[in-house]
Amino acid sequence: MTDATLAPTPPADSLFRRNLREFRRNRLAMASVIVVLIFVIMAVAAPLIAPQDPNATDLFRRLQPPAWVQGGDWAYPLGCDALGRDILSRIIYGARISIFIGVAVIILATGVGILAGLAAGYFRGWVDVVIGRVVDILLGFPYLIFAIGLMAMMGPGLMNIVLALAYKEWVIPCRVVRGETLAVRELEYVEAARALGAGPRHIMWREILPNILSPVIVVSTIRMANVIILEASLSFLGLGVQPPTASWGSMVSDGRAFILEAWWVSTFPGLAILLLVLAINVASQGLRDAFDPRFSE
Repeated sequence: MTDATLAPTPPADSLFRRNLREFRRNRLAMASVIVVLIFVIMAVAAPLIAPQDPNATDLFRRLQPPAWVQGGDWAYPLGCDALGRDILSRIIYGARISIFIGVAVIILATGVGILAGLAAGYFRGWVDVVIGRVVDILLGFPYLIFAIGLMAMMGPGLMNIVLALAYKEWVIPCRVVRGETLAVRELEYVEAARALGAGPRHIMWREILPNILSPVIVVSTIRMANVIILEASLSFLGLGVQPPTASWGSMVSDGRAFILEAWWVSTFPGLAILLLVLAINVASQGLRDAFDPRFSE
């Protein structure tokens, strides 16, 4: 018997690890992840890295241009707004609002969507009919108009924004989970668990859910970019986070009246929204290609 025969066989690579390696080979997706992480670090460490107090006003610096423009000051690298507040500091603190709302809405909506989708896909019958009709009704309303109506009723505020956006956002993961549950509920391993006497709760949470999480995670990541845009839209309309709290949407709105004479007031927060949303979308595309077998090569 040779040494090669005695050598232990290396363990088989898990599907998750193979998908993760596939994702890491996507350089554009990895670069986008780095950009997202930079925004997250910027939001978490805002008090440490912001050069100025984001709410401190100084009318003597009203509409001061960026540092590289004539009349600018390197203490205020991106210039000041109409109240003399540092735009860079407000962008840094505004990242907290956008990222917090994006993560909170996705976690809440995905949790509700998983519960509803599992119930609809596994039990079917009247449970599926009721949940399906609720989903159809919510999908019939334009998302932004629906959120505006809810915010008008509940009033502005951070938690109200989360609730208003999650109120409809859960239907997306619900539909994904329902479809995946319908596809796997009759497979052999589910039938085996049922034959061994496992109850619906065990089958849904231990047998079905772990095997359908990949598309749910991919879809939820993609939807986060949409939530950030919706939050910025609500803040732009004055229905989001209220002044003086820094929010990218309200910063863009504040600069509308000065767009020709002070383009930097709206441009830089707008670019922050664009960069973060684009990075999330590209990273989500990479996740989809790597973790969703329907899009794998």
